[in-house]
Amino acid sequence: MKSSKWIIATGVVLSTGILLAGCGKSTSNTSTYSYVYTQDPDTLNYLMANRATTSDVVTNLVDGLLENDRYGNLVPALAKSWTVSKDGLTYTYKLRKDAKWYTSEGEEYAGVKAQDFVTGLKYAADNKSEALYLVQDSVKGLDAYIKGETKDFSTVGVKAVDDYTVQYILSRTEPYWNSKTTNNILFPVNADFLKSQGKNFGSVKPSSILYNGPYLLKSLTAKSSMEFAKNPHYYDKKNVHLDNIKLTYYDGSDQEALIRNFTDGAYSAARLYPNSSSFASVKKQYANNIIYSLQDATSYYYNFNLNRQSYNHTSKKADAQKSSTQEAVLNKAFRQAINFAYNRTSYGAQSNGKDGATKVLRNTLVPPTFVSIGDKTFGDVVSSKLVNYGSEWSNMNLTDAQDAYYNPEKAKAKFAQAKAELQAKGVQFPIHLDVPADQTSKIGVQWESSMKQSVESVLGADNVVIDIQQMSSDELNNISYFANTAAQKDYDLYNGGWSGDYQDPSTYLDTLNTKNGGSLQNFGLEPGQENAKIKAVGLDTYTTMLEEANAETNETKRYEKYAEAQAWLIDSALTMPNLSWRDSVCDKDCSV
Repeated sequence: MKSSKWIIATGVVLSTGILLAGCGKSTSNTSTYSYVYTQDPDTLNYLMANRATTSDVVTNLVDGLLENDRYGNLVPALAKSWTVSKDGLTYTYKLRKDAKWYTSEGEEYAGVKAQDFVTGLKYAADNKSEALYLVQDSVKGLDAYIKGETKDFSTVGVKAVDDYTVQYILSRTEPYWNSKTTNNILFPVNADFLKSQGKNFGSVKPSSILYNGPYLLKSLTAKSSMEFAKNPHYYDKKNVHLDNIKLTYYDGSDQEALIRNFTDGAYSAARLYPNSSSFASVKKQYANNIIYSLQDATSYYYNFNLNRQSYNHTSKKADAQKSSTQEAVLNKAFRQAINFAYNRTSYGAQSNGKDGATKVLRNTLVPPTFVSIGDKTFGDVVSSKLVNYGSEWSNMNLTDAQDAYYNPEKAKAKFAQAKAELQAKGVQFPIHLDVPADQTSKIGVQWESSMKQSVESVLGADNVVIDIQQMSSDELNNISYFANTAAQKDYDLYNGGWSGDYQDPSTYLDTLNTKNGGSLQNFGLEPGQENAKIKAVGLDTYTTMLEEANAETNETKRYEKYAEAQAWLIDSALTMPNLSWRDSVCDKDCSV
């Protein structure tokens, strides 16, 4: 879920961790928020992109129909009110009449009209947006339009009833539909401006988009800075209390720079690193101002590349090593052995220190308290279903802030099973797993080194070797986050994450749906394409489970089915959840 009217530092290192705020030198302008970001957006085209680097910026520039308040509740944004038909299929939104489009210079361009929402969805469909999976099966007629079964967009269930009334007709009931409207793909766009920009719409220039939100993007210089200014004409400007935001690029190489700039008054907050040389003195000096930030809906996890095709960053010297690794990652017992050998507490300590090591930990893809099933949390129900997959899953505690999986005895038992199965196929040991890391990010290298140490110490380096492939941040992005195809994913093991788009477990679990999963490429698989690896690891079975859950309209039964799918995913060890955090935010009240 997105939170509009928050200033979100894209890729900021001020994640769940140890934070310092409110005690540096006073800046000359208290209405200015200054900090850092660590990753540049590659586009501002909010209708096409489905990356946090884009949405974290644009959500502060463009409003949609609804938004989340600080407590996660849906509240009006461009829609002042809405109604839902008795059958739950038609959502009608009344737009506020004082919302306007402005250029990056603050000049009024046009009013925000209902047709802008129709234009936005048509543009996303025509250009095959990365985020179509969110709405393709939800909006009536959209799937047929996208597949080319009709060229008439008027058959799609979105229309401007009048200038200030937009209506969506769904193909199925979705009680969580309103939460989807906070996503960029359902944001409006002015047709005249869109046409005038052509292919330049949403390029990384402030002038490439129009603004109807709380801030204007004044400048964006790659690997340098981003600057925002309050939109003086914003319809809700009285609730936007920061006049300016400046984010400076930070590559993670100098951990002392954050506290140094905070102390000097250049930054409004600082991320602290317990392993840095200055931590002890900083902790003593600022003891009353150090806090741990909270976990949220973003779940991070390691995943295996099941169909690796690129080997530009590898320690493997022979084809036999490559094929052995591929056979190993397809073996369930091998993946489970890695999962049980991975010490997440040690991993968390790299960023949070010994005292806060477990505060960042997450054990499920779907946050354990994301939804409730009767009087139980989602995580509790998943735990009860896990026992059906084997005795190793008995009495599993899947709550946040503790390591549910690390167990050397289980790891060794699973590895013995895997080794016997793999040797029977001619697999050579040790298995080498390439894990990429940003060479300039000290914490990134420390994380991967911790993972390497725990796995190799439990299973033995004569059995498994974690090869850390250090590279530039651009190289890392190109083989992972910004890679456009599964074939470009150049690793064996990768740590990525997902933040829920709407209030239903499917928002996480569907990311591995073999037909349209948003994270499937990270596993070396293309959505919608047949691949023998899918059946080899059981993702075809998993997809069937998702489809059965999605077809269930009874909420309790639906959540039960999704809990079963989450249990299957844990047992498969295709994902190895580890952390939960979201990039740092400063909301309208600047409560950093």
